Amino acid sequence: MGSVRGEDQRAPRTIKKALRSSCAVAAAIICGALLSARAQAQTDAASTTPPPSIPANLTPFGAEVAGNASGSIPAWNGGLAGPPPCFASSHGRYCDPFADDQPLYTVTAENVDDHAAVLSPGQRALFAKFPDSYRMRVFPTRRSFANPPAVYAATQANMARAVLADGVLKKAATGLPFPLPANGAEALWNHRLRWRPLVTERVSAQFAVAESGDFAQTQEREFVRFDYGATDYDLQAARGILSRRLQWLEQPARQAGVGILIDDVADPGDFARRAWQFGTGDEQAKHAPNLGYDTPGIGTDDLRSNDQIDMFFGPLDRYDLKLLGKQEMLVPANSYALHSADLPYRELIGRHHLNPDFARYELRRVWVVDATLKRGSVHACRHRRFYLDEDGWQIRVVDNYDNRGELWRVQEAHTVMAYDRGFELPVAETVYDLPGSRYLVQGLNNEEPEVAYPEMAADDFGANDLARRGRKLRLAAQP
Repeated sequence: MGSVRGEDQRAPRTIKKALRSSCAVAAAIICGALLSARAQAQTDAASTTPPPSIPANLTPFGAEVAGNASGSIPAWNGGLAGPPPCFASSHGRYCDPFADDQPLYTVTAENVDDHAAVLSPGQRALFAKFPDSYRMRVFPTRRSFANPPAVYAATQANMARAVLADGVLKKAATGLPFPLPANGAEALWNHRLRWRPLVTERVSAQFAVAESGDFAQTQEREFVRFDYGATDYDLQAARGILSRRLQWLEQPARQAGVGILIDDVADPGDFARRAWQFGTGDEQAKHAPNLGYDTPGIGTDDLRSNDQIDMFFGPLDRYDLKLLGKQEMLVPANSYALHSADLPYRELIGRHHLNPDFARYELRRVWVVDATLKRGSVHACRHRRFYLDEDGWQIRVVDNYDNRGELWRVQEAHTVMAYDRGFELPVAETVYDLPGSRYLVQGLNNEEPEVAYPEMAADDFGANDLARRGRKLRLAAQP
């Protein structure tokens, strides 16, 4: 971060000339002292203008420290900054530090109008669509979010250096880029760059559930290298690459090895050349410039687009974005029950939605961002509305509207605090297709093996690695 300069650091020419003359006739040590004194005076003047900082009444990520007036949202006290006592017996799973909490109330189709002010239009539509089965159990709000201190420090540093110019991110590093967002684009950048460990690996199950309740199950392996989160990250040195995401299908066997590699980048103009795919009959990965935006995700039965990975992924350039402010809202959070190894998939996957007996909702303050498709741009979603948790900038709910302007699909992210690693982890992401009475749930690993956080080199995340691992998975699935 450069120092703040005064209005004019150049001395008048007459003064410079006088100093040079003095130097010619005076001892060198006296001249040096004069010049040194002038430089020190300029430094002192510049230091009187402090760099921007996050106000004391806000958390390191710009959320309100205080709770709400009714006390239904408590004050933030630092979150889960370390493993709770139950972690000692969790066998590698994230145990529930709030297992003793009981629901405060349950929202149903019968009383949904009483809670309409704290529900999105998409959430209300789910009650209307499935009045006999859909409900929300609402628990005490636990503001569990926390990140490592170094991420907070980097967020503070970004206050004076992060810039968003014509949609291109510049100078930000490691921490949240815009803890005090001025517009909708800055708010969504916060979600995209919320901190995660440098490398994560996950094996998870994905279910595409038809209106009848029948489903297609796939197993997915994912590697993510979150370059931006490194403590020594430099945007220019990284050539604008923020993260690299590799995904393969492992099951069903006929699709084993099918995969994609997509880089998230600071400049949306670079996105098309940073995507590759590996198909069932391929031997090498192929460049796929149209892989982003509303291209359907692998194994999703066309229920999720690639820019709905991680709730929203990739460039923002096809939408006009407006920050509408904050509101209180019922959103999924602290969803440890959905992550339990004791919960088999057959009990979780309902006919039209997840089994509501295992979902947890809390009253949170959320930022609201409205996205409208730009004139001349093409996307399956003409209008989207994002609801981002103020504490960690996780997108919790998205209402998606089709090209007729009709409410189409509703996304929800059920998360836990990965308290031993200091980041928030989605354990189930859903996409509800309202007209088709279908839904997708992804990211489940209740019955999958836990995967350690690997140490992977930079060259493990290229197009050749996509193909190499894809061929290996294909071979392993053969009878």
